[in-house]
Amino acid sequence: MRKVFHIISHIPLFEGLPENQLQEIEKIAVDRYFKKGEIIFSEGDEGSGFFVVADGKVKIFKVSSEGKEQILHIFGAGEPFGEVPVFSGQSFPANAEAIAKTHLVFFPRTAFTELIINNPSLALNMLAVLSMRLRQFTIQIENLSLKEVPNRLAAYLVYLADEQGTPDAVTLNISKGQLASLLGTIPETLSRTFAKMTDQELIEVNGRNIRLTRRKNLEALAEQGT
Repeated sequence: MRKVFHIISHIPLFEGLPENQLQEIEKIAVDRYFKKGEIIFSEGDEGSGFFVVADGKVKIFKVSSEGKEQILHIFGAGEPFGEVPVFSGQSFPANAEAIAKTHLVFFPRTAFTELIINNPSLALNMLAVLSMRLRQFTIQIENLSLKEVPNRLAAYLVYLADEQGTPDAVTLNISKGQLASLLGTIPETLSRTFAKMTDQELIEVNGRNIRLTRRKNLEALAEQGT
């Protein structure tokens, strides 16, 4: 279980908590393992707890009545997901699927709620994470509803560069099909957008590695609306 302790002590949700509180959290943690393509939970399932990615990747998505998939978020190591039902007691509002071999740490709702009651600092940390998540969704909704595909792609590349700590280069950690779904478009349109950006010398593409040759121009494109 020391691996679990190491995981939970290095994620923002539990940041700053004393060791004795981390040990209490460790006691209720449950390891869960999923193969690539395996469903973790489906929309409407009981929100019996939330998860933290220890290793691997998870996509959160919804499916329209026509069968079109819209990826809402992709989570990697150290990131929690499925937190809202812990507070609301409601069902999961979307689907979750492992898009790689994935190790998750599961925290049962009832046991975790008891910990929050006894540790107010934990509640504050969780509110901070949920506030950040709400801001991310607000930006995503704005991008999908107000911006064209080139603007969305530019915004994502700039965001990814900042997240990866490499200002002028990124490595795509998802397939282009998954990226298209995340950006609310289709793979063919995404491929044409990549090609156009390459022709404009905004980027250089080498497989999953992309160099942002004109980052300032990309940032300006990301800020533009329709």
